[in-house]
Amino acid sequence: MFTVGCDFGALAAKIAVMDNGRMLSSAIRGITAAPEQVATDLLNAALSDAGLRAADVGCSISTGWGRKRVPFADSQVGEGACLARGAQWLLPSTRTVIDIGGQNIRALSINDAGKIVDSNSNDKCAAGSGRFLEVAAEALELKLGDMAAVAARSRTPAKVSSQCCVFAESEVVTLLNEGRELADIVAGVHDSIVRRIVAIAGPVGIKEDVLVCGGCAKNERLIQGLQAHIKLEMKRPEVDPQLVGAIGAALLAQDRLRKQPGT
Repeated sequence: MFTVGCDFGALAAKIAVMDNGRMLSSAIRGITAAPEQVATDLLNAALSDAGLRAADVGCSISTGWGRKRVPFADSQVGEGACLARGAQWLLPSTRTVIDIGGQNIRALSINDAGKIVDSNSNDKCAAGSGRFLEVAAEALELKLGDMAAVAARSRTPAKVSSQCCVFAESEVVTLLNEGRELADIVAGVHDSIVRRIVAIAGPVGIKEDVLVCGGCAKNERLIQGLQAHIKLEMKRPEVDPQLVGAIGAALLAQDRLRKQPGT
């Protein structure tokens, strides 16, 4: 029973190929100006790795911001349901999911069946998301992957208080022009994002186990900051944390197939 889940986000597309609850392959690619082609290329790569053809796939579901741009999807499902399903499969003890993506922050409270009990997300502003880190890195002429290591050298983190991504960039540049240490500015950016995430996650009632996913889950400074504020261990999946939604979509496709007569 081969199924495919495609999470087409704001900055990256992710895909997972499943067979009866077992992940066979996955792939991740950045978004370009041709989203349909990105999705198709991603599917071909993942199927090739699994030794499958498109005709072998019984059902495929897309999710994410660009879910309607995935040409091979049989249907679309919202991000929350896919994240909850994927998180529960990866870590059955999960009760809180914190997804820190390219443009979105989403917090979910889920039960032991992987169903959403409560949820909250950021507004249209990208402050607190991966895009905020990218903007700050560009302003400070740093590589995105180096941000956490630079922040770790800080002794006195700067205060970055703006709740707007555009204004926060200006604030970062101002701090730099004022002569603040680079490490302190970068640490301040991370701390600002942590506060934003905590403000969004708090209302859902944060309970153990907490699973953090999305591209920003790879940032150790953010994980440490969240643990310091929330006073709970922030757990991450054993697979790439960007794949949680795609895995959930593939599992939901699997559930849908099982409900069909004759399967």
